[in-house]
Amino acid sequence: MRLDKLLASSGIGTRSEVRKLIGQKKVTVNGQTANKPEIQVTTEDDIRVNGTPINATTNLYFLLDKPDGVLTAMEDPRLPNVGDYIPNNLRGKKLAPAGRLDYHTSGLLIITNDGTLSHRLQSPRYGIPKIYKVTFKGNDWTDKEIEELKAGIVLTDMEKPQTVKPTELTRIKENESHITLTEGKTHEVRRIFAKYGKEVLSLRRISLAGISIPETEETAGQLRELTKDEITALKKATGSEDGDN
Repeated sequence: MRLDKLLASSGIGTRSEVRKLIGQKKVTVNGQTANKPEIQVTTEDDIRVNGTPINATTNLYFLLDKPDGVLTAMEDPRLPNVGDYIPNNLRGKKLAPAGRLDYHTSGLLIITNDGTLSHRLQSPRYGIPKIYKVTFKGNDWTDKEIEELKAGIVLTDMEKPQTVKPTELTRIKENESHITLTEGKTHEVRRIFAKYGKEVLSLRRISLAGISIPETEETAGQLRELTKDEITALKKATGSEDGDN
């Protein structure tokens, strides 16, 4: 990878800013002053700016347990948002949520600067399974309703009817269920429940592509790096194993 591209992706600055640093001889690679922005480097090289080692990891992967009442955005002038949970030292890393959770939906959210992975996690084409824990008001699910969901239903609550892919629903206890989706239509879970006369009271994503978090709110607000095994699992699920690490 080009030195200027790696420095920019590591949050040092824009391409033009890092080229200026290189021109000012403030960048070294393996102890040697770098004099060209296009020289080829890897994340294994010892790269320093003004003598300070940089984190040359091209792509970063985090899991945020998003609390209820938090906007899935990196910044907002009025509302609590996902960006509030990102430490200052990661602010320049071009991190963004891979997909979104509604304001009043809590749970598992992947934060990354890997654009390919982010796109594939969101695309219905890849059918990434997402499991939600739902607490609701209304009659419990019948076997007939559950079979209808397995076959695929049509939502008619908007201007144009929308077909929902086969959906698995499991009863947990009275007025509490797990539902597995493989796409991400707007307010999809709430609309599915409403179609059957049930009102969602709380909604929490507890699993994505096999990565899971507690069903309770005990880890709400926590941000952690994904493990190597979790990153591998996500890339395998999306067919992007050969992407940069």
